[in-house]
Amino acid sequence: MPGDLLTLELTFVELLLLVFVVAMVVHRIKLPYTVALVVVGLGLSFQNVIHFELTPEIILMLFLPPLVFEAALHIDYGIFRKVLTPVLLLAVFGVIITIAVIWSLLTLTGLLDWQTALIFASLIAATDPVAVVSLFKALGSPKRLSTLVESESMFNDATTIVIFHIVVAAVLVGGGEFHLDWMHALTQFIVVATGGVTIGIVAGVVANFIFARVDDHLIEITLSTIVAYGAYLLAEQFHFSGVLAVVFAGMLIGNRSSRNMSPTTRMMLANFWEYIAFLVNSLIFILIGMQVVFPSLGNAVYLLVFVVVVVVLISRAVTVYGLSFVSKLLGSKLNLSYQHVLFWGGLRGAVSLALALSLSHNVPNRDIILSLTFTVVLFTLLVQATTIGPLMHRLGLSGQSETEKEYERIHARLLAARAAYTRMKAQYTVGSIDPTAWHTVEQQLKARIEKLNEEQRAFAEANPELVSRITTSLQRESLLIQRAHINDLEREGVITDHVARELIAEIDSALDDLNHNALPSPQTLPSETSLKK
Repeated sequence: MPGDLLTLELTFVELLLLVFVVAMVVHRIKLPYTVALVVVGLGLSFQNVIHFELTPEIILMLFLPPLVFEAALHIDYGIFRKVLTPVLLLAVFGVIITIAVIWSLLTLTGLLDWQTALIFASLIAATDPVAVVSLFKALGSPKRLSTLVESESMFNDATTIVIFHIVVAAVLVGGGEFHLDWMHALTQFIVVATGGVTIGIVAGVVANFIFARVDDHLIEITLSTIVAYGAYLLAEQFHFSGVLAVVFAGMLIGNRSSRNMSPTTRMMLANFWEYIAFLVNSLIFILIGMQVVFPSLGNAVYLLVFVVVVVVLISRAVTVYGLSFVSKLLGSKLNLSYQHVLFWGGLRGAVSLALALSLSHNVPNRDIILSLTFTVVLFTLLVQATTIGPLMHRLGLSGQSETEKEYERIHARLLAARAAYTRMKAQYTVGSIDPTAWHTVEQQLKARIEKLNEEQRAFAEANPELVSRITTSLQRESLLIQRAHINDLEREGVITDHVARELIAEIDSALDDLNHNALPSPQTLPSETSLKK
């Protein structure tokens, strides 16, 4: 037992080290972080260096609750209400349509029997927004689009998990026939969904009641962790939807946090769950790459893989574009550009893998189902996730207008000229540059810097809203620096813990006011990244 524990700890540290290295490298290359992790995991699977079995229990019980909870915390009621119609259409009817299309097309090809095709279709319907949403944040995509994608995926996962279990039971019980009591299945679905939503609402209400009466960020973060896992486990214990329980609990807590929590607690809570989501996502995707196995499927393997990927894409297209038209008829129109992102951003990931791995070994063609699931997941991560960025740029959804791009160009030119002047002047001071040559270059650089300064001033006067957002970014950075310095003073013993808490609360309150009063900015401005220059 001690030896097994030591091995587990070493494996965990090795995985964290890989996560750290990949995160550092990704900053220098144009590759989505999650995709880079999968590629590294693939390399490790061939080397057989780290041994770790990714089980459905680890994904569904350990990894899924914090991911869903962290995402739900940031879903705004106002925006969610605007996209509720397409979300429900895609997450309920979309899953059914996806399963029907994949099942019928794969059966018609004759490459899979109807039982295998149906089980595979029921698990591959689950979408995973992690890689896409992280890219949304980096590109500064519209909040409505990211809310739509993330909400659809969370509700989609809940629907898929319920339907998957119903389908597998119907296939296995029926033997060679599909034995399903449709009325019982519909009743079961409603009970599972309603039960999950009820538990989530109760958990959120109780948690908010406690949050409003406690002012200690450590206690409140602990309570949020209890809610994230407790709501999921309680719902699953009664055979309800754990995902829906966590979604509604997280949404209730997130949208009431401004009333029930102090600014310091809100900031600490957001930072805590941001790190947990980063850690869990990192481990999931690197383990996905490590777990990939391709058992021999015979000579038709390449044709089968190609057909399955195409069929999955067709099913997503039928679902997204078809139900978007229905949503328009119901009074909730989706921009065509949003529909394109929903289609190509319908990645498959952890939930589909968990469902595939949960299949018992007596399920016919289990190895084929598992291999096809890994294939589709890898395709969506390595192909779709790496091309969704250029697609969003082409569709004008990257969040950066031509005005902001022009400001970035001017700002970068000015920084470059200043850097050249500072460095070359230092070289001249120590005598490493010819004085005559330096005086010529010095005049040129000074003239360029003055010209760029004037150009930047004129640009700022012509674009006051942009300047306002830049000013807000600087104010936010100023407050964050002050907050960090207060922490340093407390740690060095210059001020007491009590005074430090008071001062940090003041700064957090100022940050909170800044976030609420600032003009909406569609993306991270270049000035934020250049503040440290």
